[in-house]
Amino acid sequence: MTERLQVYKCDLCGNIVEVIHVGAGELVCCGAPMKLQVENTVDAAKEKHVPVIEKVAGGFKVKVGSVPHPMEEKHYIEWIELIADGKAYRQFLQPGQAPEATFEIKADGVTAREYCNLHGLWKA
Repeated sequence: MTERLQVYKCDLCGNIVEVIHVGAGELVCCGAPMKLQVENTVDAAKEKHVPVIEKVAGGFKVKVGSVPHPMEEKHYIEWIELIADGKAYRQFLQPGQAPEATFEIKADGVTAREYCNLHGLWKA
């Protein structure tokens, strides 16, 4: 059974989906079950992948890594997501952009996730 906000990926075509409504069925793509992306489990440099959350005037700034993550054509952060008060906010990124996003929201407790095209899903 899926859980809300879980991220799944098709190993055949690369489609990525996030669960927004929980159901009893299995997520399938290209005729095969999709693979649950578990945060912070890929063997990669944590200092370049774990999101760093900073409270700023008017909201939150999320930077990817304590050491900036590469943003090259073959290796980059696809998106950064901030989860606050049951809501998810996402900023999509492109190669060449800074690996960071600012979210203008008011919230007390937040978590952040990011998705690296090579090393998967990471959470702080």
